Amino acid sequence: MAKNSKWQDDYWLLLMQIYLQRPVGVKPMYSKKMVDLSLELHIAPNVLHNKMSQIANLETPRIERIWNTYGNNPQKLSRAVSLWRSMNGFNNAGDFYDGVEVTESFEKDFRPVADDTTLTPVMLILILDLYFRLTPNTMVTDTPEVQQLARLMKIKASEVVDVLEVLQHCDPYLKRKDVTFSPLLLPCQQIWRRYGNANTEDLASYAEQLKEYFK
Repeated sequence: MAKNSKWQDDYWLLLMQIYLQRPVGVKPMYSKKMVDLSLELHIAPNVLHNKMSQIANLETPRIERIWNTYGNNPQKLSRAVSLWRSMNGFNNAGDFYDGVEVTESFEKDFRPVADDTTLTPVMLILILDLYFRLTPNTMVTDTPEVQQLARLMKIKASEVVDVLEVLQHCDPYLKRKDVTFSPLLLPCQQIWRRYGNANTEDLASYAEQLKEYFK
């Protein structure tokens, strides 16, 4: 999170705008709009999700006042959000955060692992989850699960297979002796260290949440 970038009351406006989008209500934690706002504010998705639940429950007098002002007037809310963004430099995030020390954490998971690929750590996590559902001989482009995940992430099935192949070199149980020089090896090793030895059910649950980002 950006240093000196704590929660501000005006952030309720941005969050309420997403809350009021159809279907009205608390949005999935990793829906694209929630993640995009998280990246914009440098506030983790789970924090925003908890805040949105507070909106749903009108938990504080401040939230009630904002709701009474904007809850039934989305156009007024849109104008307020647009004005707030323009005054706070969100139309040029680079300028807004210029000179601000930012220690990134979750943000890196949604950015490409290298300059020459669109693959992100989040995508590698989804492919790792798939890895544990397949056997090596089914890690091919013709496998329906491979094609389904590729369609969800809007990439080629061959790209999913490439990652599955690299993950085999990270799997200590396979004990592959051949060497891979894939540029994806280091990112895959990092994902394996984070999730490869964890409970596969926990990984599956997390992956299911992350899929919302691509829908």
